[in-house]
Amino acid sequence: MELYETITTRRSVRSYRDDHIPDETIEKLLSAAMLAPSAGNQQPWCFIVIRDRVKLEKIPLFHPYCKMITQVGVAIIVCADPTGKKWPDLWPQDCSAALQNLLLAARAEGLGTVWTGVYPFEERMAGCRELFAIPEHIFPFAVVPLGYPKDPAGAFKEKDRYKPELVHREIWGH
Repeated sequence: MELYETITTRRSVRSYRDDHIPDETIEKLLSAAMLAPSAGNQQPWCFIVIRDRVKLEKIPLFHPYCKMITQVGVAIIVCADPTGKKWPDLWPQDCSAALQNLLLAARAEGLGTVWTGVYPFEERMAGCRELFAIPEHIFPFAVVPLGYPKDPAGAFKEKDRYKPELVHREIWGH
């Protein structure tokens, strides 16, 4: 798939078929995520791949916007470990870049995703830490359900969101 097509057709998908996603595909997505830029190349990200149906079904108990996760067979939690990093406060930007790479790679594979934010919501982070035994120094950043959309044609419609009024040239207001 061509890059701009991948970008313009990536959407948040909330309705999935129950098809298995091979481990090799998950590894490709994680590899793409880890190719993201990060401050000083510190790469503070780490990932939890979840296939356990019982655990997937418990996520909506602490994450109100992650109900669609019960439809998928796999999800990835993007986490951060800022311990010992030169720029420990930049991990949210670093993990955002990794997550965007993951979302685009998933789209290129014909998979639907939705970025469900965990950080900075204390109750969501606490729920993730408890359910997945995440240590206190690790920050659960987002949960990403992965699956094949029930309606691929509808899920991946091309969209143009460019708004020239949001672009300023040389100085603000021009």
